Amino acid sequence: MTSRFQQAHDYMMSRLERELSPRLHYHNVDHVRDVLNAALRIGKLEGVGADGLELIGVAAVFHDSGFILDVKDHESTGCLFVRDYLPSIGFSDNELDLICGMIMATRVPQQPSNDWQMILCDADLDYLGRDDFFETGNKVYKELLEYGHNINDREWNEMQVRFLTEHHYFTQTSINERKPKKDLHLAQVKVILG
Repeated sequence: MTSRFQQAHDYMMSRLERELSPRLHYHNVDHVRDVLNAALRIGKLEGVGADGLELIGVAAVFHDSGFILDVKDHESTGCLFVRDYLPSIGFSDNELDLICGMIMATRVPQQPSNDWQMILCDADLDYLGRDDFFETGNKVYKELLEYGHNINDREWNEMQVRFLTEHHYFTQTSINERKPKKDLHLAQVKVILG
């Protein structure tokens, strides 16, 4: 990766490590690392070139940075961080627009409008079709409880069924690699509900 990417990565990861609330059991530094790795993997498999991978990588690093200040509208806040910092290390206005477009596309329900946005959206919810689905889901549940969502196990599992039913992957890579297991998880949660 480029030195620009490395600067952006180091700057934001350092801020996330220092400034994110310990109450964020899911939207934390581990999640950001996970999304970055998934985004670069999917991007490469989708045939994205080096310049595109750099911008996708930066978007992944910044995509939940807004949680530092704002849990509700963190995507918009993350874009403020993008526009505040990235010009100082050589990112153009057009690149900022592309990065912010990717970040905003991750807002649920996801509505990406181009290939790079689709890649970041799929990376952000990559875990839905992986072996760590239940472990990661427990972190989401714990975080919801931490932030005042008064839900019990049954309501959580009902939420999971709705979310898994409404969600779909956008890239061919994620459809091939993650959808089959995601469908299995949906069936497993339905069995838990009885």
